[in-house]
Amino acid sequence: MNPTESNSMTKAPLPASSRAVAWRRALRVLLFSAIPLGAVFAAWWWTREPVAASSQGNGHNHAGAPAAGGVTGPVMLTGDQARRIGVTFAPVTTESLRQEIRTIGQITFDETRVQTISSKVDGWVEQLFVDFTGRFVQKGEPLLRIYSPMLVTAQEELLLAMRLESDVKGGTVDARAGAGDLVSSARRRLAYWDVPAEEIARIERSGEVRRTLTMASSATGVVLEKNITNGQRVMAGDALFRVADLSTVWVEGDVYEQDLRAVRLGQTATAEFDAYPGEQWTGRITFVYPTLSADTRTARVRVSLVNPGVRLKPGMYATLRVGGAAGVSSAMVLTVPRSAVLVTGERSLVFVRRADGALEPREVTVGATAGDRIEIVRGVASGDTVVASATFLIDAESNLGTAMGGMGDMPGMEITRPPSTAPPTQPPSTKTPPWTPAKKSPNEGGTARPHAHDSSAGG
Repeated sequence: MNPTESNSMTKAPLPASSRAVAWRRALRVLLFSAIPLGAVFAAWWWTREPVAASSQGNGHNHAGAPAAGGVTGPVMLTGDQARRIGVTFAPVTTESLRQEIRTIGQITFDETRVQTISSKVDGWVEQLFVDFTGRFVQKGEPLLRIYSPMLVTAQEELLLAMRLESDVKGGTVDARAGAGDLVSSARRRLAYWDVPAEEIARIERSGEVRRTLTMASSATGVVLEKNITNGQRVMAGDALFRVADLSTVWVEGDVYEQDLRAVRLGQTATAEFDAYPGEQWTGRITFVYPTLSADTRTARVRVSLVNPGVRLKPGMYATLRVGGAAGVSSAMVLTVPRSAVLVTGERSLVFVRRADGALEPREVTVGATAGDRIEIVRGVASGDTVVASATFLIDAESNLGTAMGGMGDMPGMEITRPPSTAPPTQPPSTKTPPWTPAKKSPNEGGTARPHAHDSSAGG
């Protein structure tokens, strides 16, 4: 064999080895490119299934929820579960709603019959006749005896004027008129300082100045406040007593905003008191406050009651009943129990029992109320059955059942969802990954290794 043939035989395998190396390099590049693409595809595959399950498997139709807000899917209860949590049902009925407003009121003083008795002069209390709070006083009854230098001076002026009048009896007409005016002026001054007429007449008869004078009550009623004691110094303008006439009292109660249309001035109202069971007091609405409480959304209504024998005491609680205005309750309307309506602040809800037994939340528009019934303007139909009690629990399960996994962990609250109508989906754990690493064939491995070995050897 010549050198040329020998060289051709040793160089013949080189092209095949180069092709194997090129093939391995291409395969390596392909694998490195496929790994990130496969990871992206796997991430999409594994994340799309839980989303579909969350929107279909839990029975909540979020896409169909009203814009007003957050009403989720229905709740399924068995009869035993409903009894354990206190769920009752009531039908939607059509009736003539006689609107009667019932509220809690409280007796207060008639402010037009409350009077403060003050001192009009400076002085010292020598003797106190009305000496405790709650005492009943009559108009003109003595309250106290007071020593006052101002009153002593006024008495002396009265006596001097009387002497002058006596001295000028034989004088001119003008002199007698002037003396008479001085006497009248001195009397008026004492009267203006609340000195009783009997005291003034006694001073004129005796001709002597009295050290103390009596102050009389200017009102009839019960002493609510007593701000003085024996020996106390008083100043002009000091409030000594506060007296209230309780022959008429007020009862004030709060009426909700939606019930104000049935209230008017002069309307008859009745009041009942726990202290007098079976008795009723009838009065009229004398005032409706012009402002509304921002916290309770109520307006205050005042009823005036006659109080013979002062049986009604300020501070007593009363049950006020106000009849509806004429024409308010003449129409036939849909009504449900007041306990069936759940007011969330943004909307009003009732839960309607469907034919399959599921409790479906439904937004409604409410109207007037009367006793334990409330008008439904829109949202239900006559003959529907609604949840009448435990509405809050049902609403909590309807809104939070998905996040909390139902209320099965709470005693007596094993509440389940109605079965979903969506087609069943395969659990994510049973799915086969869309990509698996390719396995090398024995031929590939066996071919590549000899070529690599030969190449190195040949080099």
